[in-house]
Amino acid sequence: MIAFIDDHRDAYGVEPICRVLPIAPSTYHERVAQRQDSTRLSARAQRDVALKPEIARVFAENFAVARLGRLLPESWFR
Repeated sequence: MIAFIDDHRDAYGVEPICRVLPIAPSTYHERVAQRQDSTRLSARAQRDVALKPEIARVFAENFAVARLGRLLPESWFR
């Protein structure tokens, strides 16, 4: 939905689009601000961003095959 607003905001404006879609203009503006400043993300989202390179590395080392038991530590299954 954010991408749709990004694509059409120049033609219609953010507020008119948000009146039609189920999203508040403040929500849209916050998401845009979060893209520009990652410190505005929640702690969980910041951790997810930090873990992406490690997840990609493990996935690549595993020949791009994701199997639950190989990607998660054994301690998670006890």
